[in-house]
Amino acid sequence: MFAFLMGLKTVSPAQLEGELGDGRTVVVDVNAPQVWASGHVPGAINRDSGNLRESDLPADKAAALVFYCSNSMCRKAPNAARKAQLLGYQNVRVMAAGISGWMSAKLPVERGAV
Repeated sequence: MFAFLMGLKTVSPAQLEGELGDGRTVVVDVNAPQVWASGHVPGAINRDSGNLRESDLPADKAAALVFYCSNSMCRKAPNAARKAQLLGYQNVRVMAAGISGWMSAKLPVERGAV
């Protein structure tokens, strides 16, 4: 069962955490690099939502992609997810809670340099 945000399928932080171990879900953090460095979903890649290109994403258009930004009020993740769909990706979702919802759920984070 899927929930929808602005016409996009969504995933909760707990659901996403359950998918991380399978290695099949590509998680895309569209926050600013400094925000990404201060804490992100383990394994997430950091991409610029305003300049998202096909070369920023997996070659496999059927790959499971999950986009997130800072919180449920942020629109960068839904915008990036729509752009991925326009690029031909078929399995696109948004973690609407963002990194703030992930951290509020006390889920593990990675930190790294910009």
